[in-house]
Amino acid sequence: MTARELHILHIVTERERIEVSKLAEELQVSPVTVRKDLDALETKGLIQREHGFALLGSQDDINNRLASNYEVKQRIAKEAAGLVQNGETVLIESGSCCTLLADLLASTRQDCTIITNSAFIANYIRKRPSAKIVLLGGEYQNNSQVMVGSLVGKCVENFFVDKMFIGTDGFSIQAGFTSKDYARAETVRQMAQQAARVIVLTDSSKFQQRGVVPLLPLDDIDTVITDGDIPEETEIYLLENKVKVLITELCSDA
Repeated sequence: MTARELHILHIVTERERIEVSKLAEELQVSPVTVRKDLDALETKGLIQREHGFALLGSQDDINNRLASNYEVKQRIAKEAAGLVQNGETVLIESGSCCTLLADLLASTRQDCTIITNSAFIANYIRKRPSAKIVLLGGEYQNNSQVMVGSLVGKCVENFFVDKMFIGTDGFSIQAGFTSKDYARAETVRQMAQQAARVIVLTDSSKFQQRGVVPLLPLDDIDTVITDGDIPEETEIYLLENKVKVLITELCSDA
């Protein structure tokens, strides 16, 4: 993604809706140039176009969450992709960082198989020429576009992998990593039983939030990949509990 596209995405994310003509004026480029950039962002599912406006989807829309802190999440995904080799099979649960990781693996790895319970991820990467996807069956949650329930656990029993990548809705020292949805959390725990290592991908904002149900105990988590704004006390706590913490470096992709 170009620096100008990232700048546009930041503006749209911040304001939620902006006229294309005003965007071109602020960036000091032609409306034609802005429309090309918006086309690229829309193709990635990060924004929507509507009657001369660029806008985000609804707050419940997964693409909206994907657009928030996009550059940070992209770097977290890149760090995670560095842990995966050609020919490897990995489990990937739902989430914006996980979606970007799946896209990177489908774009840059040869013979990499992605097992997921996320219909959104499967659809997001389906046009990648190297994409190999196993979509686990289960009860479909419409808002999150994921499969949950005991059937997911039955399906995933047929696989065992070295790495599973998950997201999180929040964290606290008292509760650990948490989720907003009981069925999602239960499904993550079922999937995690089939992986040697569980790796959490999250931008640091989630360390200021807290879900309503526990996700996984820290003993079951091998690594957390996040950005440099993770609270120091949280990083120390994770390290004291033998959880590796990988911090991404932020720099321009211009």
